[in-house]
Amino acid sequence: MRKILIALTILIILIGVLFGLRFLIGGSEDTWICENGKWVKHGNPSSPMPTEPCGEKPQTEKLIKLYYYNPQKDKDENGNIKCSRDGLVAVERKIPITQTPIQDTINLLLRGKENLTEAEKAQGITTEYPLEGFSLKGASLKDGVLTLKFEDSQNKTVGGACRVGILWFQIEATAKQFPEVKEVHFLPEELFQP
Repeated sequence: MRKILIALTILIILIGVLFGLRFLIGGSEDTWICENGKWVKHGNPSSPMPTEPCGEKPQTEKLIKLYYYNPQKDKDENGNIKCSRDGLVAVERKIPITQTPIQDTINLLLRGKENLTEAEKAQGITTEYPLEGFSLKGASLKDGVLTLKFEDSQNKTVGGACRVGILWFQIEATAKQFPEVKEVHFLPEELFQP
């Protein structure tokens, strides 16, 4: 009888240890579990349902395009530079997701040549950006019209219709990749004048 009592005691202790390990290692039974992309209640969790997406990492970066210029793509049938939008070439980059993606993208564009890889330069892609003393000071979007306010303390955005047109086109095309932007205006209006 004594052997049975000892065996029963050992068995009860082992069962207790197993249950204890299950809760220590296995975690709480009362929690939220991600199943098939949805949060499912498991037991009776004390916390509210999680607000972050279930099953996937939240995106931290956004793929954008910066429009630079390739003069080889902007020639007429006689080989003359047309100074048109035909020479614009998009290069893709990733930017952090923020509340100001349009401004972040324009600021990245204005950093200019430092954004171009050696391979892109070898393909003939170029830009005059960055322009010394030229920077974006603000942006507002209303009814599809994006107004970009710049500072050009050294008047680097003037000088020749072809040149200023291409500088303008690069910013405009980069801004218009965002579907909410239908039209782009620049302030002060004296910018990009031949």
